Amino acid sequence: MFGWTADEPTSFAVLDAFVANGGNAIDTADGYSYWVPGHQGGESEAVIGRWLKRRGRRDDVVIATKVGWWEKRKGLKRDNIIEGCEDSLRRLGVEMIDLYWLHRDDDQTPPAEFLGALDTLVRAGKVRAVGASNFGVARFKASLGESKRKSVVSFVAQQPEYSLMNREIEKDLMPLCESEGVAIMPYFPLASGFLTGKYRTGADKTKSVRGGSAVKHLDGKGKPVLAALDAVAARHGATCAQVALAWVMAKPAIAAPIASATSVAQITELTGALALTLTADDVAGLDKASA
Repeated sequence: MFGWTADEPTSFAVLDAFVANGGNAIDTADGYSYWVPGHQGGESEAVIGRWLKRRGRRDDVVIATKVGWWEKRKGLKRDNIIEGCEDSLRRLGVEMIDLYWLHRDDDQTPPAEFLGALDTLVRAGKVRAVGASNFGVARFKASLGESKRKSVVSFVAQQPEYSLMNREIEKDLMPLCESEGVAIMPYFPLASGFLTGKYRTGADKTKSVRGGSAVKHLDGKGKPVLAALDAVAARHGATCAQVALAWVMAKPAIAAPIASATSVAQITELTGALALTLTADDVAGLDKASA
């Protein structure tokens, strides 16, 4: 959202509030927000880079960014990854990226090639650790195996979609990550905002740029999930968003959910989930409603 629905002053204020409230990991991508008219991509990285320089926050935050999805740098060929990293380092204004993600799989490129490129970056001190986003179980497992065979850098994190509205990873990916010691950092943990509870009818889609994606969840299990969230939130004196994030954090192999905010009020609410611990009954009730 930085440089798009949140302008630079707002983005700086959100980042300041995030750190002040205990947050320490910032996730972005080289392609954000190329789809916006007048944008080219790299806007979010550039805003974060200017914030890092102005606020002097580099040493107390983990910076994660991605390569391979943006049309300008699509795919996971070696040169694309190496050059994409250099561009991201420049926009972010840092010497090292803490966690460098492959944004999505490229089945035209063998694991040996993209892992070799990532290994080069780690050995050069330009990347600290690497992860894979939107990789299917088979390719992710094959990549982990390739890392062991070739003794090159291995993925330490996975970034799939996961929320009360989308639990697909529980079947195969989550058990694999748990057994391999890979951290899961899921995106859309609030289902495009639906799990905040502010989208209760189809008319609510006008409330944000993601409103259309949110209200689609009203069909099927959406309303029972909201009811379950309301009940747990009432018991804890919390908000629906806080409960939804706490549910994600209670699951196996989860390191942290990735959520976006466009205001200080939103980031203050979301970071409130860090102080919320759900009971086993809370989790069971939410599991049942979202099954």
